Amino acid sequence: DSNRKLLVIPMEGSHWLSMKKVLIELSERGHEIVVIAPDNKILIDSSGVYELKTYPVPRMKEDVEEHVR
Repeated sequence: DSNRKLLVIPMEGSHWLSMKKVLIELSERGHEIVVIAPDNKILIDSSGVYELKTYPVPRMKEDVEEHVR
């Protein structure tokens, strides 16, 4: 069986946008993907391509968005 299970712990921003394209391709090739992200994520979203699991962090999403602005 050539299929692999991948655990992805991405960074926010352009890193994620580039990585998401790779994850779509890997999923199309039959790989199972789990993405782990903080619950205050901004760009990292749910998808049928991978399973998204979040974990709690002390900073609110609004605080992170304000910091980015």
